[in-house]
Amino acid sequence: MKLTLSELSIMEKQAWLQHAIAPRPICFASTIDREGNVNLSPFSFFNLFSSNPPIVVFSPSRRGRDNTIKHTLENVLEVPECVINIVDYDMVQQISLSSCEYPKNVDEFVKAGFTKEAASLVKPPMVKEARIKLECRVNEIKSLGNEGGAGQLVIAEVLCMHVDDAILNADKTMIDQEKMHHVARLGGDWYCRINSSNLFKVAKPNTQLGIGIDALPESIRNSKILTGNHLGQLANVHEEPLIDPAFEDDRLRNIIGYYAISPAEMEKELHTYAASLLNENKVNEAWQVLLAGEN
Repeated sequence: MKLTLSELSIMEKQAWLQHAIAPRPICFASTIDREGNVNLSPFSFFNLFSSNPPIVVFSPSRRGRDNTIKHTLENVLEVPECVINIVDYDMVQQISLSSCEYPKNVDEFVKAGFTKEAASLVKPPMVKEARIKLECRVNEIKSLGNEGGAGQLVIAEVLCMHVDDAILNADKTMIDQEKMHHVARLGGDWYCRINSSNLFKVAKPNTQLGIGIDALPESIRNSKILTGNHLGQLANVHEEPLIDPAFEDDRLRNIIGYYAISPAEMEKELHTYAASLLNENKVNEAWQVLLAGEN
């Protein structure tokens, strides 16, 4: 299927894009107008864009159906400050409720059952129940258009963070990703929850360059067993490993002994074993298994 976006309605564009570009973190923004009226609303067009200066961007877009603007945008135009409360699973149903289009004089803190907590540097209140809160100064508001569905980018500088001690690691030096059950937005009514059952690590290249998939031995590069993820793991080493004479492995020994007369079957079994090791992030062991088939 090919979609030409200029041929789609506003709502069709939104639906296709939001289903495709996901998951998206949720900005739960509290703002205030010059009369002191508070607004609280979620936005999934949101992310971190700079660390120094610390800049986040979210977009209270113009409404697609009638081209009106949201109270959040009205407020930050009047009082250029906000608090971004980070969403976790324990809050998600209340946050969804707060997205109802209540009249301007209705307090979403009250409607959604959240507790106001005074911020230290900005006028809008924080959500007490949120485990992470970012007090922000709005530096710029950049309009991407005047039609319905057009983004209105609120570019905000994070002045300070409030982090619940309960979600810190044992050393109290960083947020423990397994304790903070982030919630993210997908398309339609769909959300996702981040917890220990779906978290995984990927080794990040730093100062040393990975050798690259193009540098892998041809039999490994063209394997019918190893996936692109497996090849990426193998190619992330900064130099191709050598056979380690001290490497001992009973399964490897049995594969070589049993399939010695059939090189094709041996390669298949070695690649299958290596794949299982890579699934456990045992990259060094997988390399030793594969190198045994190369010699």
